[in-house]
This record gives sequence, structure tokens and C-alpha cells, in this order.
Amino acid sequence: MHRASSLEWWRPDIAETGVPVRIDTAAHARGSSVPFWALMAFTAVMLISPQNYFPLFEPLRIALLTAALAGATYIWDCLVYRRPLSLRSREVWLAASLGAWALLTVPFSYSPGGSFFFFFELYAKSLVLFWLLASVVNSSARLRRIFWGLSLIAIPLALTAVYNFYSGVFLDPTVKQRIAGYQGAIAGNPNDLALMLNLILPLSVALLLIHRRLGVRLLLVATIGLSAVAIILTFSRGGFVTLATLFLLYLWKFRRRPERRWLWTLFAFLLVSIPLAGPGYLDRLATITNMEADASGSAQQRWGDMAAAVTFMLRHPIVGSGIGQNLQAIREVRGAGGYLVHNVYLEYGVELGILGLVLFLVLLVRCIKSAGVVQRRAEGGPGRSDLFSLAEGIQTSLIAFAVAALFYPVAYHVHFYYMAGLAVAAGAMCRPESGSWK
Repeated sequence: MHRASSLEWWRPDIAETGVPVRIDTAAHARGSSVPFWALMAFTAVMLISPQNYFPLFEPLRIALLTAALAGATYIWDCLVYRRPLSLRSREVWLAASLGAWALLTVPFSYSPGGSFFFFFELYAKSLVLFWLLASVVNSSARLRRIFWGLSLIAIPLALTAVYNFYSGVFLDPTVKQRIAGYQGAIAGNPNDLALMLNLILPLSVALLLIHRRLGVRLLLVATIGLSAVAIILTFSRGGFVTLATLFLLYLWKFRRRPERRWLWTLFAFLLVSIPLAGPGYLDRLATITNMEADASGSAQQRWGDMAAAVTFMLRHPIVGSGIGQNLQAIREVRGAGGYLVHNVYLEYGVELGILGLVLFLVLLVRCIKSAGVVQRRAEGGPGRSDLFSLAEGIQTSLIAFAVAALFYPVAYHVHFYYMAGLAVAAGAMCRPESGSWK
């Protein structure tokens, strides 16, 4: 029997005889499943951080290994199938342009070495993840698996918040209000934990709209309810505002759909759950509109830092302080009392100038619109209802991020770029030539 060449083991269109056979066009476009499953593994490692619980994994650097495997196998897949390495979409070009501008401003940074390290240590990883998601998640079936993976990962994240609250695991043992976050890089403090749960929650809602089996629906309802309770228990003001935004978004989206009754059920559930957090929770929420009532001083600090960021941005509109250097910029305006600006938009404006901010805003709007286009094209079409719900979940998550960005210093982290990559992937699926409707 003739043995295939060293390249042909990868290709499903080559029989054992080495003779090419006709294959389904859509399957050929999707390529091998290895890059996708490596990406799924990286997602799990990135969010769950098993190396923090099992020291045996720490020397293996499993996050780097799974990410490298996803990237390398995808590039190999493109070479074998003679496909372009990247989607030809405006969103991909915008992300590449934003990354290129950030790199070009490094020589003008307040700390060129620090900016160079920050770019490759953090931002480059987010951009690569965005590129991989946009390229590898090329069917609605893969998109559903991503949604399931993130929804299941939300369970241990949320359970950790509940456990920490009722077991007394707090950031500061002397101030029994703010729980410790999940032991991992992405949700290491309560604010980040609340953000991650808020971004995943719409994806779980999308799966709830798709599935009809009672057992699956009960699991998803429990996941959504648990995530909402966990967001409250983090005492995150930004988390609460984002959760309220999600409720209002779904109130609008479901206004003429039978699913609207679920919202009021969830609302009643949250009203019952809020007292479980204790009287301190309502006191903390009150500081959103009355900053002077915040005894910790964090609300006043962040407001002052944001005002300083606006001042610096107006003084340096072309090239800012350099990527990752907004602390130095804020302290230039405020003195030693300044701190990191907790606002994504101001992070881009301070560090990358007006151009960097504009590029990010256009990318954000384009991704939200891309998910909306998928919904319009999929609505009412035969066999397309699943893709409609998936795109709706992505769009809702991106809008939630746009609101949360007002309170979080996560401009270059994976939170936005993960959801943006899914939006670009969904947009590519609805093109007639993609063959990925099913």
C-alpha cells in the first residue's frame, strides 16, 4: 500500500493511496480541527489557570504551549490547504493598524524598554488571540463549542466568588467587604472576576435560546443565575453597572419575544439575592452617584485620575506616554498621588494619542455592527436561527464591554479581543462563499 507523504497525513482529501478525492467545499475551507481544539485548550488554561492549583503543570508553561500549538498548527493548515493566513476584513486590518501604531510609538514612550516589554508580554498575545479566533472559528458548530466552553468555565469562576464570600476569603481580612478573586491572571481580583462573568453571561443566554432539551436548559439557567449572584457578591460597582446594562439590553431585545418573561424571573431572583450580600452592598452602590460617601477613597481617586488623563491627552494629542505607561502620565499631572486610569478609552488616549483612541473606537463599533449584520442576514432564514442567537450573544457581550470599559483598566487585555475575534468570525460565516451556515 502506498504511504502518503509527510504532508498528506494532515489532509482529509488524500486517500491512503495518495490519490486526491473530491471533498466537501465547506469542510475543505474549515481545514483541520487541531488548531481549533488547541485554541479551546488555551482558553480553558487562560481562564481556569490549572497551574495555580496543580504545581506540577507550572514548569510546563501549558498556556504558552497550547497557544503556540494553536498558532503553529493553524499556519501549517493554511500552508497545506493554500489558504490565506488571515481573513480579509476591515476589523482585522484595524486591529493590525492599532497594534502597529502602538509599536511605532514605543521609541517616543516615557519608558521605551517598558513599553516594548508590555507590548510583547501582553498586547501582542491579545492580538494573536484575536487573529486566531477570527480565523479558526469558521463554522457555527465551532462557535457553539466556544460558547459552551466559556459557559462551563464560568461555573468554577462563579462558585469561587460564592465560596470566598461565605467562607470569609477577602482581599483585606480587616475589611470584610471585597472578596478575593479567582486564582488566575484573568480574574485575579473581584472587579476582573465580575467583568469576565458579565462578558460570558450573554453567551450562556444565547445557548439557552438555542437548546430545547430540559436538562440542558436547566444547566444554563443555573449557570446564568449563579453568575449573576457571583457578580453581586464581588461588590464591584462596574460589575453591577454592566449587569444592569445587560438586563436593559435584553429588555429591549426581547420586548416582542416570548423570552421576555425570563428577564422578569431573573430580575426577581436578583432582588431576592441582593440582601444576601448584606447592607454594605447597597451602601457601596450608593457611591456610584455620591463619591464622597466612599470611605475607602477609591471613587474619588479614580475620578481624579480620569480628570488627569483627559488633561494629559489634550496636552499630548499625537503621541502619548507610550503603551503601558499611563501611570507616569497621570503622575505628571497629579503628582505622586496619581494612579492607573480605570478607563479603557482614556488608556488608549493617554498612551497612544488621539489616533490610537480613534482606531480602537472604530474597531469596537465595527465589531458590534458586524454581529448585527449577522443577525439581520440570519433572521428568518432556514437553519440560521442558531447563528442569529450566537451573533446576538456576541453583540450583547461587546456592548456590555463598551459600558464596562468606562470603569476598567483592561485596554490591552483579552476581554475585548476575545469577543471581537468571535464577532469577526461570525461575520465571515454569513458570507455566501463561506458555506458555514450549518
